[in-house]
Amino acid sequence: MSLVRRAIPEDAPEVLRLRQVMIDALPGGDASTGWHDQALPGLTERLAETDGDFAAFVVDHPDRPGTLGALVVGTVDYRIGKASSPHGRAGYVFSVATDPDARRRGYARACMEELLAWFRERGAGQVMLTASAEAEPLYAALGFVHKPDPTMILPLSTTRN
Repeated sequence: MSLVRRAIPEDAPEVLRLRQVMIDALPGGDASTGWHDQALPGLTERLAETDGDFAAFVVDHPDRPGTLGALVVGTVDYRIGKASSPHGRAGYVFSVATDPDARRRGYARACMEELLAWFRERGAGQVMLTASAEAEPLYAALGFVHKPDPTMILPLSTTRN
């Protein structure tokens, strides 16, 4: 029996808690949690959609009932096809996090393997993620490689002159 399970709506507060663990560990991470209340209804709704293009896989914390030990979240997006992904379905992994006192037990790897299987079932031709230096060995072991990518971002909440 696998330790990994699909997250359910009741897991939403814990999913947000582990997402914050991940955010706090990133360079420039924002430790504010005021956004959790605003994010909770939408996340709860998405976790209830078992046949959509959003999924979270979790491991229950082995030492603290009612809390999560690890989490991975991903989406499948449509992008115009190309040689490596002619159908244009691409997976994107985000919010990979393990509770600090549940690390080094293989939980993130087990969750990632479930998420990758989910991507394959949905016909994703490729999977993308942004790796922290700490997590890069895990992703490399799963077959991820660096891609020279001139990615830029525009936060739409900012105003332009």
